[in-house]
Amino acid sequence: MKFTQLLLVLLFWGKVILGAGQEASAPPNIILILSDDAGYADFGFHGGKLVATPNLDQMAAEGIRFPQAYVTAAVCGPSRAGMITGRYQQRFGFEENNVPGIMSPAGLQGEEMGLPLDQRTLPQYLKQQGYRTALFGKWHLGGADRYHPTKRGFDEFYGFRGGARSYYPYVNEGASIQNRLERGFGRYEEHEGYLTDVLVEEANAFMERNQSRPFFFFLSFNAVHTPMHALEEDLAKVQGFSGKRKKLAAMTMALDRACGRLFKKLKELGLDENTLIVFTNDNGGPSDANESVNDPLSGTKANHLEGGIRVPFLMRWPGKLQAGQVYPHPVSTLDLLPTFLAVAGGDINQLPGLDGVDLMPYLTGDNKPRPHQVLYWKKETRAAIRNGDWKLIRFPDRPAELYKLSEDISEVNDLAVQHPDKVRALFKELFAWELELKRPLWQLERKYEGLAAKRMDNHRKKKK
Repeated sequence: MKFTQLLLVLLFWGKVILGAGQEASAPPNIILILSDDAGYADFGFHGGKLVATPNLDQMAAEGIRFPQAYVTAAVCGPSRAGMITGRYQQRFGFEENNVPGIMSPAGLQGEEMGLPLDQRTLPQYLKQQGYRTALFGKWHLGGADRYHPTKRGFDEFYGFRGGARSYYPYVNEGASIQNRLERGFGRYEEHEGYLTDVLVEEANAFMERNQSRPFFFFLSFNAVHTPMHALEEDLAKVQGFSGKRKKLAAMTMALDRACGRLFKKLKELGLDENTLIVFTNDNGGPSDANESVNDPLSGTKANHLEGGIRVPFLMRWPGKLQAGQVYPHPVSTLDLLPTFLAVAGGDINQLPGLDGVDLMPYLTGDNKPRPHQVLYWKKETRAAIRNGDWKLIRFPDRPAELYKLSEDISEVNDLAVQHPDKVRALFKELFAWELELKRPLWQLERKYEGLAAKRMDNHRKKKK
């Protein structure tokens, strides 16, 4: 047999073994799965009793679970802005949620509020590394055409520009343009069936089309955000709950099933071993809107207690990351951009101003210290800082609170009076960080801002 023939045979069988034509040395595929408004304790891998989540539990068993994972904001718009840029969103003025009820010094209204165009995004960086990129589902980083996902680094888009929409098709275009389904740019259509299922079908089709090249896609579910729409067949399987909690259980079941379909398709295409997957959530679960549970954390969506900013977080990469790990130190969704770009072959040292870090050296044991000694959160005059295991929460209308999270994960023992020096030191550190930030581009009206304090006070009353 001639050398060239032998080489072709070896290449053929190498592809058969590896599957889908991706070579062993090929850059990994990267998948980011984001749920919306899910509770910290509403998944089996966190001990949740809401409903069985076997597919995500299996992902946790085959990968790494991060019990101290944080988002950069307790509401979805700013949280997503920080995640997709790798920078605290307050650095470029995306401090408030971009929703109705907004006041803007710049005169921005509604769909005009979006991720500033001078901020580069994760898919833009990955495109430079040769990746095919796509977004399926919720965008919520600006509804105007100039903020469109296909103009911010995504080659393909199937989803909606706004923050929430029906899980079922709208009849007679009965929705704002922001919440209608869009394929690509400006091509609006309505789906058939349940949106959670439709989004994963689109993601699976994308993998089939791009299995011979490295790809990145962001599967941005609107589940389990309101409206509380659940399939009747899933509701019939839920036992022991009623009302919103029952619907939440059914919606969570559908979310987990959709993730399972994606995992199955990866294996069918032979892409499983060379794909890095992260599953996380955009902010803490709201105990009022969908009755999610964040136990043992205090607080909910829209406040800076742990239940508003600590989220489920899983990472899986067979053959590269040891299965069954629980990573004990705090990480942030800020870390996704530098981590993904580094494994894609990019040089994160060439990116000025990143607040996230590449997690891989920490997960492999090459770096022993914590990825983050200090983390910050801010929304107008409300703010929080975590330095080591100490956390300070600042309020506009009451004294600051101080907690030692390593001893008090539920934040029930305020230590501010016992440790005034620690309070002063953390205040000083927080003020120094705030001096680096840009003025917010828009602000919520007071009646909306008050919801955060109301949610926190109500949660405290329930605990007592």
